[in-house]
Amino acid sequence: MSAETLPELSATPSSGRSNRRAAGTAILAFAVFSGADALIKLLAIDLPAPQFTLITTIVGLMLLLAYAAARGRLRDLLPRYPGLAVSRALLLGADAILIHYAFKLLPLSEAYLIAFLTPVLVAMLSFLLLGDRLSSLAWLGVVLGFVGVTVALRPGNAELNIGHVAAFVSTVFFALSLLLLRRAKAAESDEALIATLLVVMTPLSLVTALSSTGLSAMDFNHTGVAVITGILGLAGHALLVRAFRAGEASVVAPFQYSQIIWGCLYGALLFAAPVDPYTIAGALIIILSGWLVLK
Repeated sequence: MSAETLPELSATPSSGRSNRRAAGTAILAFAVFSGADALIKLLAIDLPAPQFTLITTIVGLMLLLAYAAARGRLRDLLPRYPGLAVSRALLLGADAILIHYAFKLLPLSEAYLIAFLTPVLVAMLSFLLLGDRLSSLAWLGVVLGFVGVTVALRPGNAELNIGHVAAFVSTVFFALSLLLLRRAKAAESDEALIATLLVVMTPLSLVTALSSTGLSAMDFNHTGVAVITGILGLAGHALLVRAFRAGEASVVAPFQYSQIIWGCLYGALLFAAPVDPYTIAGALIIILSGWLVLK
């Protein structure tokens, strides 16, 4: 999922940098991430979910290796704390496979709405597992987050399917991976964490593909879309790095919620997916909930 890099890149910004510039860069980053998600959904029309997870992961890994080799910094891809890096990678690998499966079955806007429960799940899990204390506003945000998803999905009026379950479980895995980052050492590089994730995801998605649907034949168009998706993924990470270096994390992080706008836009343009008022209302409630949790 695109928001995976948020905690990794939250370095202290330089005092001379502008939060306004950082916000604009973050909006662009999440637009790029959403474009990659839309292409993944496009691939899912013809290919099984585990297969396009495998393909885009390999493309991302090859690009990252080429980038590190060109800079003469291949050693930076090796984690100094492999236990933590691998544990986090396993959680995020499962998260990616499940959310890609959700993209196959759900409109992008619905998948995003469920993914936007991440801030409230992190708040709840931090309270339950780490003993963190939440303010009254944060607890209000937790409640509003679930209200927002209920409003958007209207479980009594719209049929729920396995895609909704996959999206929710992926969000739980992602939230747990964020808790692991609380134990990450400052000396661990972002490149090492991303490289470990891609290395772990490659065999994980391969085994999942072979044991479930198998591998399907790919044509030139499929390969082209997969390569573009991998490029967009790395471009999104680079933009997000720039945003977190330029501005305060508390300013940049909430712009993840702009993905609901991009999801609706890409869904309408590429898949003729309608946007109903319940989706908009639920999105607004979830945005409010995330803002309260961040308070």
